Amino acid sequence: MVTLDMTIVNVALPGMRSGLGIDPVDLPWVVNSYALLFGGFLLLGGRAGDLFGQRRLLLSGAALFAVASLVGGLAQAPWQLVAARAAQGLGAALMAPAALALLTLTQHEGPERARALGVHAAVSAVGGSAGVLAGGLLTEYAGWRWVMLVNVPIALAVALLATRSVPSGAFGGRPGRLDATGAVLATAGIGLLVLGVVRTEQHTWTSATTVLTLGAAAVLLVAFAVWEGRTRTGDPLIRLGLLAQRNVAGSNLFMLLLCAGQFASFYFVSLYLQEVLRLPTARAGLAFLPMCGAVVVGIFASTRLLRRFGVRALLVPGGLLAAAGFAWFGLLSPDGGFTTDVLGPSLVAGLGIGLCFVPLTAAATGGLPPHEAGVASALLNSSRQIGGAIGLAALVTAQVSATADGLAEGAPVDLATTDGFGLGLALAGGCLLGAALIAVFVLPGGRGEDRAAPEERTARGAPVDA
Repeated sequence: MVTLDMTIVNVALPGMRSGLGIDPVDLPWVVNSYALLFGGFLLLGGRAGDLFGQRRLLLSGAALFAVASLVGGLAQAPWQLVAARAAQGLGAALMAPAALALLTLTQHEGPERARALGVHAAVSAVGGSAGVLAGGLLTEYAGWRWVMLVNVPIALAVALLATRSVPSGAFGGRPGRLDATGAVLATAGIGLLVLGVVRTEQHTWTSATTVLTLGAAAVLLVAFAVWEGRTRTGDPLIRLGLLAQRNVAGSNLFMLLLCAGQFASFYFVSLYLQEVLRLPTARAGLAFLPMCGAVVVGIFASTRLLRRFGVRALLVPGGLLAAAGFAWFGLLSPDGGFTTDVLGPSLVAGLGIGLCFVPLTAAATGGLPPHEAGVASALLNSSRQIGGAIGLAALVTAQVSATADGLAEGAPVDLATTDGFGLGLALAGGCLLGAALIAVFVLPGGRGEDRAAPEERTARGAPVDA
């Protein structure tokens, strides 16, 4: 639900605009308000789960998400819809790290945890493309309001299942206090970073607005790092030593580049299907089914192979496959078709993406004590969100520039548009090539997900000889 709602409203935007009379200038905020609150509060949500209990955060986030979805589905004015999307983003920031932390803490080391992480990675990885599919079907056959209302029963089911299956107070809730200063600096810094990036559609990268916003974000994040480094007592929002671990740093950098390419590719392929091939909304959404299937195949293959071959041995071929798929997408033709231009690269890119998610999750969260499970999960989700936002903004800028150049040279509209999409998709392949290089040079080698010291593994309940 959290990942699906990052993309489900994209194809419903025209219906929302006409239904509520949203000004075209304000329309991007239906998407951006979710990204802003989700990205800005992830670290705070992850740390709050470590201190106050992962179950409590999961239930609170699900309740907030349900209420926000209901308000958005019944909205009568643009500001109500935008506010509801922002509240959804806050609920997602509470739920996402708590859900992954609970899986890490409740499943035993080895095949059991690998299977659980595989299921989690599967639904997370297909969420973006499934959002495009679900948004298209719901908008065409039920109306745009159901893009919001469909979340209400799902969020209530999450709350019900968590109440029944997760023991109260068993995970998280250790004594300690929340680092208020660190929380303010991190939340404001990440929020301004996401805000500056998502507004590049209205303000160019070199505009005073963008430069000042990103500059302020950099100052706040540097101040956050300095503050956390000087914190000697209490509970810092994030232990800086965590970021120095090669498995944590490498997996988060890989995730950032992976999602930069992945979310941009969804955007370009969706527009190619609708604007160049002239497919209706529902058929454009269905065109993402092969990629979803390939992602799932890759994920469950990686689940079986992870313990045998290790993180790096899966991330390198996975990143290279995804890079090849996106580069193949870059050969789109204005007179092409789904079978000739979309199906093949969808299968290759989807398989590569699928091979990456389980080892990334294992590397980012394995080997850590229980009281850092939430913040490690939040870091990975932050990398996913920030990478998607930055990658989409940067690659769309390149695509728009290439399309404008083609039109200025007198190229037909469809040719100039397709060339722009092709450049954006080729750059997405470059992002995945960079991710594969990070797997080679940054991530540690060896098999398995857990490199914790024996005493750390014993403290969190894992067998010493795991």
